[in-house]
Amino acid sequence: MSVFFNRAGLWLPVILYMLVFCPLNSKAQKTNAEIVLTNRQLNEKPHEFYIAGVVDQRPDRSAIALLLPSPGNLPAAKYKADLQGGVAVALKQFADYAIPVNNTLRPIGIRIKKLKLIETAMTDGRVEGRLEIQLWFELKKDDGNVHLMDYPAATTYYRSTTQQYDTGVLISRALMAGLDFFNKWINREADTNIKLAKGVRLIFSDYSEQPEGDTIYYSAKRPLSWNDFQEKAHGGKYIAEVLPGFGYTEQVEVVKSVVIVKISMRVFLPKSAAWVKPEGRNSYALNHEQRHFDIVAIVVRHFKEALTAMKLPADNYDGYINVQYLDSYREMNQLQEQYDNETNHGMNQYYQQEWNRKIDGLLLRD
Repeated sequence: MSVFFNRAGLWLPVILYMLVFCPLNSKAQKTNAEIVLTNRQLNEKPHEFYIAGVVDQRPDRSAIALLLPSPGNLPAAKYKADLQGGVAVALKQFADYAIPVNNTLRPIGIRIKKLKLIETAMTDGRVEGRLEIQLWFELKKDDGNVHLMDYPAATTYYRSTTQQYDTGVLISRALMAGLDFFNKWINREADTNIKLAKGVRLIFSDYSEQPEGDTIYYSAKRPLSWNDFQEKAHGGKYIAEVLPGFGYTEQVEVVKSVVIVKISMRVFLPKSAAWVKPEGRNSYALNHEQRHFDIVAIVVRHFKEALTAMKLPADNYDGYINVQYLDSYREMNQLQEQYDNETNHGMNQYYQQEWNRKIDGLLLRD
């Protein structure tokens, strides 16, 4: 038995992005006050997703900002400032305003990996501020979320000790840039990225080889002949033997958010694994061996029918195909054993005729 697996690979990049903002002149941040984000909607309305949840996964869950008082004289002690309502709550409220919730779209979760703003006194008397963020976007699913991309960004600003500065505006702009970047990314990727696929479609075909080599690929127009039995005859009481099997190859592409899986079925019989004794070369014995080949073709039809009846998940369709392949392979072995047992390897002519009728009836369903 061989499984022929020729899976098309899809490259799903992790994107890094750096932002640089100019200094902001606005209302001063009050010492020890909470940071308030500035709400506004994305300029480009999202059509592919909404934010279903925000989780704070920063290694350090302390306040997001260490700031120097403004106005103030340096050196001065830094004070801590945090987002109003807490990081996860503030970002979820911010995201819901920027991207109105639409439950008919893809649910996206955000994991906050980094959100830190630190001001530092410089030797020239100015204050340097550096904001670093890292957002982790994932597609939320019942059976486990799927990571889509990371968004890291950083911005640096400089101010005098007397300059007014609104850190809420700064952080809001950085977060908005992250949401806007993800919106553009998912718009670009939605139709062709397998992680964003919404369904699976199977397309089956039967492989044939021209010109024919050592392997015979099943076709109703190509029955076995004794010339195909090229292995040296074995000892024992049986007069002939064939060892047919089946496998498949896959080609995968994503079209309009649907995973198209093209499966080429291969019902095969190696000539080098088929043998016959001189006294066995008659039409009755050849028919018995042909029926072994036919049984595999019938099992492959069951394989196709079983997969076609399934609702395959886009993120694990191959697991279902692999399991069904193993089930069908077991079915093939069981049917081959049953066929040989009931016909006594073809020596029981009555049961051989019964199996001939049974196999012909099943083949006519194709």
